[in-house]
Order: sequence, then C-alpha cells, then structure tokens
Amino acid sequence: MAWQKATGYGQRSRGEAQIGRYKQVSGSELRSRKLETQTTETKIAVKALNRMIHLGRATYERVA
Repeated sequence: MAWQKATGYGQRSRGEAQIGRYKQVSGSELRSRKLETQTTETKIAVKALNRMIHLGRATYERVA
C-alpha cells in the first residue's frame, strides 16, 4: 500500500476508470468531423456521465 501512495497509483487508477466509463457512454470515437461539433459532442457525453455518477454509485467498505 505504501508504494501506491508514494507513486500516486490511486489517482491514475481513478483516472483510467473514468476514461473507461466515458468510452462506455460515448463510444471510443467521435462521430463529428468539425472541431466545434466534436466539442459539443464531448460536452454532452461528459454531462451524461456526470449525471449518471450523481444519481448513484455503489458503496463499498474496505476490509482490513
């Protein structure tokens, strides 16, 4: 556990999990061709993901 704290592993792991969730919501590729519409598409996907997270996430307890 000490090496995880020392290297910031937990932050990286959470970041990778968020990217995985984003890809589940929006897919792995953008469908739009123009930068402006790609930006809008990304904002919509992020808003949907944030809403799902806000609605509820499984709770857990660490067992030592």
